[in-house]
Amino acid sequence: MNAASHQDHKGQRVLVADDEEDICDIVRLQLEEHGFIVQVAHNGLEGWQKLERQLPDAVILDVMLPGLSGIDFCKKIKSKYDIPVLMISARSEETDAVVGLEVGADDYIRKPFSPRELLARVRAVMRRQAQKESAEILSTGRIQIDTTAHRATVDGAVIELTPLEYDLLLLFLENPDVAFSRDRLLDRVWGRTVYVSDRTIDVNMKRLREKLGSEKFRIETVRGVGYRFNGKAE
Repeated sequence: MNAASHQDHKGQRVLVADDEEDICDIVRLQLEEHGFIVQVAHNGLEGWQKLERQLPDAVILDVMLPGLSGIDFCKKIKSKYDIPVLMISARSEETDAVVGLEVGADDYIRKPFSPRELLARVRAVMRRQAQKESAEILSTGRIQIDTTAHRATVDGAVIELTPLEYDLLLLFLENPDVAFSRDRLLDRVWGRTVYVSDRTIDVNMKRLREKLGSEKFRIETVRGVGYRFNGKAE
């Protein structure tokens, strides 16, 4: 491994909240090896206090945290800050993943996971966060995105989107009338190194449609392919 790879995230802060010390040690060592500054908390209340004391660039949360659950912790973060959240869990139920995404988590990974996979997912959520910085106004029909403010509106009213929902809508507005397969959506929004199921993609698409309200019809299901944003509909 060359010296540059150790410094590719130098100065970026990650908060890891998990009650398993071994997991925290593995995650901390892997991230610090690549230049991250890592803080560790072993319960939700401790994690929230550390987050409020110094905002991190990303948060890794265990679903089953004591004191303040990972789900509730994620809700608190997303209600106040625009920080990417990666949730982890030893439980295998798909419900955990769906609930985590529904409260705003940017990604979800099950234990046991490889340190390299976790690193790839952290990089992916932080890359999506960094892409929000370019200034541009995109508009189609009654939908508008202000990329400077990271704000989406329908008929001038702000719609509250998770980071993934925002990235999906931005991709569609930048590519009207282009049919995207689930694989292409995964590649463009989640990143090549991240594995998510078709169910996860469909959950995010369903939520995005609901939040668009009267404009939800613009996101069309293309049978046998995936999804397309209708840029010509009135």
